[in-house]
Amino acid sequence: MINCFCRWADWAGGRLIPGLPAHPNEPFICFPRYLPQLHLSTSSRHRRRRRGSPPLLPSPPPPPPQKLGSSRRECLMAAASIPASSQPFKLILGSSSVARKHILTEMGLEFEVMTADIDEKSIRRENPDELVTVLAEAKADAIMSRLNISDYQKEGDRPTLLITSDIVVVHEGIIREKPTTKEEARQFLKGYSGSHVSTVGSVVVTNLTTGKRLESLDKAEVYFHDIPDEIIENLIDEGVVFRVAGGLLLEHPLTLPFVEAVVGSSDSVMGISKDLANKLIQDALSA
Repeated sequence: MINCFCRWADWAGGRLIPGLPAHPNEPFICFPRYLPQLHLSTSSRHRRRRRGSPPLLPSPPPPPPQKLGSSRRECLMAAASIPASSQPFKLILGSSSVARKHILTEMGLEFEVMTADIDEKSIRRENPDELVTVLAEAKADAIMSRLNISDYQKEGDRPTLLITSDIVVVHEGIIREKPTTKEEARQFLKGYSGSHVSTVGSVVVTNLTTGKRLESLDKAEVYFHDIPDEIIENLIDEGVVFRVAGGLLLEHPLTLPFVEAVVGSSDSVMGISKDLANKLIQDALSA
């Protein structure tokens, strides 16, 4: 699970853009539309990329720095996939992740939050696809065990959906979870420098009214420039890396200047794919 935090400011070109008041104690997401998705150089490192990797198509560069962080309203603005005013269902987000809350809010969804409080370490799979799927299912089952399901099956009520998810980072074929020591975090981050990582995320949507459950996976890759040791040490000292899978902080203001490209959905890297969540929600309501 990836929770990412930064201050009320945006990062561009290696410098903080002033204009928003600082709130050091308030978590906030620098939304990933500013990330250089699919914007790759033709350096020798990429020409030597492993055989079998998907072709990467160039895209226009990200917006100029002066457009970033002009106001809090701009950073929170997003097109709603499902207008909240006409939301024909109730939604429970089975996660306390700040990133996931912001992503669903960007989608225009109204929801309440419940946490699963499961022991994720007790659930093991060697295959990352299987691991994130069984973890998201276990979260849904744990939450449902605390609910009186008959309350959600009353005739005439709006259907209630439960959405749970999980994500892992994979680097050189190894699943990386939250680092537990400074040395492990340092090893993780240095491994990403000048390299790339993959993320595998699952989304499970359970219709509590009908019992129907749908699930699917979403994958992405993140390519990094060389990350200076000083930046790595600052991230470790800050402590946020210990709260996210693989220590991967995609949109953190210290990390963002060294993100070379995101292949796939940036919101998937942050914790949940908007497109996938929207599709599963619609499908769960259709039966």
